[in-house]
Amino acid sequence: MTTRYRVEYALKTHRRDQFIEWVKGLLAVPFVLYSQPTGVVGDGTSIAKMSEEAHRRYAEIMRDVEVMIDDHIARQNQDSPIPSKLGMLVPTAGPFFTRLPLEAAFKYQDRKRYISCRRYVAPSFNDVRLVLNSAQIMAVTNGTLQLATFDGDVTLYDDGQSLEPSSPIVPRLMNLLRNNIKIGIVTAAGYTTADGYYGRLHGLLETIAASTELDPVQKQNLVIMGGEANYLFEYSQSSPYRLAQVPRAQWLTPEMASWSETDITTLLDVAETALRDCIRSMNLPARLIRKDRAVGIIPDPPHIQIARESLEETVLVVQRILELSSLGLREQAAAAASKIGGTNPAPEKRGVPFCAFNGGRDVFVDIGDKSWGVAVCQQWFGRRDAGSTGATAASTAIKGENTLHVGDQFLSAGSNDFKARSVGTTAWIASPSETVELLDELADLTQKKLA
Repeated sequence: MTTRYRVEYALKTHRRDQFIEWVKGLLAVPFVLYSQPTGVVGDGTSIAKMSEEAHRRYAEIMRDVEVMIDDHIARQNQDSPIPSKLGMLVPTAGPFFTRLPLEAAFKYQDRKRYISCRRYVAPSFNDVRLVLNSAQIMAVTNGTLQLATFDGDVTLYDDGQSLEPSSPIVPRLMNLLRNNIKIGIVTAAGYTTADGYYGRLHGLLETIAASTELDPVQKQNLVIMGGEANYLFEYSQSSPYRLAQVPRAQWLTPEMASWSETDITTLLDVAETALRDCIRSMNLPARLIRKDRAVGIIPDPPHIQIARESLEETVLVVQRILELSSLGLREQAAAAASKIGGTNPAPEKRGVPFCAFNGGRDVFVDIGDKSWGVAVCQQWFGRRDAGSTGATAASTAIKGENTLHVGDQFLSAGSNDFKARSVGTTAWIASPSETVELLDELADLTQKKLA
């Protein structure tokens, strides 16, 4: 199942982004009212007038949504018990870490995609997704971006492939490092040793090693967080794999340090039982893989493609079983609020957070999720730069408004980038080529604002 199919697949409620669907619905009204479908040749004047009017109405709608987001942010920052208008219309919206200049972002994307000129195809899910990406890039190019985190597969390289030296993404990541923007690659790949990550990222690692433009501090501004939030590696010039593993005790956040090893093992046991039951009940051509911080199923034999419906069913079954168990995280929203607001976690014992996700060919359950992986990167770099340790680490962490996470899986079920929205700003891409365009847009807007 390709990522672009995942992005466009909206047959079920759990496969939809409610905010994007809502905005798309708003834009459908002027499309119906102002589009002029016709088969007559030479009606250029009519089409130009239609396009101008559609552009005006689309831009007005985006400006109205922008104002609603501003109100939502104001109430969010005040911890108001009264929901915002946006919150009532789209209960799943938020949190927002920055303003989103949607009107300007729409005008930018309209110049690229000619959305207003279309007569037969209404503004689409992907149109809205890319407008939101542009708005977020515009919001973080005012000098506030300190940390950019990236998913691996389908974000930096094609699914199952690696980041080669010839990849167009490599020089763009190098540009981030030259501008003192820290990089965290937060991937579901759960290798426990550096050689596994070197195999996937050798193009970037060797380019950094050979660079004469980056100083030693800038080279250290790269970390790899593997297994969602379970293995941290920092750049090491002297290592044959250009990476050195950081002992877990040095980077665990206080919340993560409180997770019981017994509870972790028991949660994985429950997940393993659920996965085995799915293999048996759906007769899946798969075998089970158990790791110290993850459990999953992979095709058996390897060349078999398990039906996407079966993979999604497996994700939802396992996720539901774990949520209903006493080991699941009891208050996911409270945990997210704790990380956002910097408040201490509730004194009562919480379950172990987990992420059950569909990798396209397999299904895995990891301990933690990418919100924790990104949070570790925020605290690691913030603590290093401030020279802080222990309890003060959280107060020096890079903030959500200074963080951008780029990934391809943001749908609410079985999508492991989704939870990164709780700790920083995000951009939703559908392929490595879109990542290239996003980074070019980031560089271009940054340069214009500095000029």
